[in-house]
Amino acid sequence: MGNDRPYWNMEMEPLLNTPEMEKIQLQKLKKMLSRLKANAPFYTRILENAKLDPDKLSGFDEFKDKISLFNKQSLLALVQEYKGDLLKVLDQIMPVSVDELDYMATTTGTTGTPTPYPLTNFDINELWGEAMVRGAWRAGLRSNDRMLFCFALSMVIAGVTLMIGLQKLGCMTIPVGAEAKSERILLMQKLFRGTFYVGTPSLAEYLIEQSPRILKQEVGELGFKALVLGGEPGAGIPAVKQKLESAYGCRIFDAGAGFGFSCDHEQYQGMHWVADDLVYYELVDPETKAPIAMEDGAKGEAVFTMLVGDGFVWMRQSMGDIHQVFTEPCPCGRTGFRYKVIGRADDMLKVKGVMVYPSHIKGVINEFVPRVSGELRIVLDEKPPRVVPPLKIRVEHAAGVAGAELEALEKEIMATMSSRLKITPKILWAEPGSLERSHYKGQVFEKTYEKK
Repeated sequence: MGNDRPYWNMEMEPLLNTPEMEKIQLQKLKKMLSRLKANAPFYTRILENAKLDPDKLSGFDEFKDKISLFNKQSLLALVQEYKGDLLKVLDQIMPVSVDELDYMATTTGTTGTPTPYPLTNFDINELWGEAMVRGAWRAGLRSNDRMLFCFALSMVIAGVTLMIGLQKLGCMTIPVGAEAKSERILLMQKLFRGTFYVGTPSLAEYLIEQSPRILKQEVGELGFKALVLGGEPGAGIPAVKQKLESAYGCRIFDAGAGFGFSCDHEQYQGMHWVADDLVYYELVDPETKAPIAMEDGAKGEAVFTMLVGDGFVWMRQSMGDIHQVFTEPCPCGRTGFRYKVIGRADDMLKVKGVMVYPSHIKGVINEFVPRVSGELRIVLDEKPPRVVPPLKIRVEHAAGVAGAELEALEKEIMATMSSRLKITPKILWAEPGSLERSHYKGQVFEKTYEKK
């Protein structure tokens, strides 16, 4: 099959989000549950207590009814039960032994114990990597491309393990990593002329500022055909997407918060779920955890169950992301239901009863570029989610914007926030270049309450 085929996996991808796929999913789930019952003591107890016989499982409704969600709190409870020994915890929840693992990745762990991603080579190549390659293929990445890999190479799931998984495409990888910082990243791009940038949107935004200073070139002159962005909100925020596409002169693709990839449609349609045969996706109510029907426009907390895998095996696991799903066919013509990330449950703020997510605030602020840089901080004087109004937002204005022009800009931002998000914030102006940039995930909050 040639490079012009619509899908990487022509056997499975045409079947995504179809009744035929549901039959495939159920058979794979039964097999996975049997493996867990035989080899993972934690799930042996769960299945026996629930009186769930994998071979006689009637369907996904029974599965959801009898298997509870697994989230950060569930992991912490197990860590405490085994006195902090994470390896013992993993031996309880995986169908393979810790000794059989090939890699260990984690979340960043900035808010406590990092969530582990135990991986065998099978997990990297046939689960995580397979799904990411499906998305990258849809974005146009081919074996003759050169991928400037700018996610952190430290062992986060989007780091080395993602880079290895993408090797299935056969393209050249330039593994510079976010740790190298902007000068090295831009030097590698100048020398080896990557055609695809793969990394966070905040780093891509930072390179817009740094390229003229370091290379004496605008980023649009660096030769990228596309940017594949993930790890944080950005590519799915219309104003940010427009800013990046305008600066780089190429298409922007959004990836992550699950096994999804956005398509090449001119208007952002959300991310296509490309892994029905690998991971079962469902929505639950963020508060009650009751299942929510997968109907067009439905919103809820995203929950994942691996249908294949060795170490990277989640059973109804939530990472705390709130999604909206779209089940109607996409205008791009590609398969797979779509989802948009509304925000993280941990990041939600409540201002006089109104729920607000940082991505919404960033979206509004970026509409005012170039009068602002796009950099901001949400100032929290008390632990969220409740915010005593007004919500304070520190916004970095552009050079040369001052006096009456700054006052008028402030009124414009506040009016847009009021009409769009139903909040009236207090704008705290920051001087150009004064807010610290990040080569990793962009900073969102300024938590003054932690300094009290």
